[in-house]
Amino acid sequence: MSKIYGPMIQQGYIVPDLQAGMAHWLARGVGPWYVIPAVTIDGLHYGKPTVCHITAAFACSGDQQIELIAPLEGSGPNIYSDYLAANPEGGMQHLAAWCDDVDAKLAELEAAGVDFVVAQRYPGSHAYLDVAGSPGVMIQLMPTIQRYLDLYNNGVAASAKWDGRTDPIRVMDWTHPVDVDAH
Repeated sequence: MSKIYGPMIQQGYIVPDLQAGMAHWLARGVGPWYVIPAVTIDGLHYGKPTVCHITAAFACSGDQQIELIAPLEGSGPNIYSDYLAANPEGGMQHLAAWCDDVDAKLAELEAAGVDFVVAQRYPGSHAYLDVAGSPGVMIQLMPTIQRYLDLYNNGVAASAKWDGRTDPIRVMDWTHPVDVDAH
């Protein structure tokens, strides 16, 4: 557990190919995967406005959520494409911790003198932080909003009862409330 951010609940990987990324984890018995085929997110990349187009997939192994993110064509500058530019084969880009109030946490970190840079921010939602003096795996402050809690909790439950074979990849409609238990 991080003494600064709290328990880490997610490992985030940036991948050049989402299908290959899921296959990697499925071969290790992690699934089922819930795919959000395409999402567009307005945000800030190092403080400057941007629009990200990504596809993402989520699975759980115990209480750890594994997230795969693949940036899509037409995105503005973003931390996912930045990561792939430096690491073309992909890899772990962030760890996430729950956060009840992202803005308050950012203010708390600043007041405590934590040396961080907000690399990407989605106003009203999560923030990705990099430690300015020690760059590397970023920290994602994941807001405890119902949609994210449902995705996490349902994913933990689904992975516990999954047989390792049936329906390993499931497509989600992110425009509706999360209901991964429907499978």
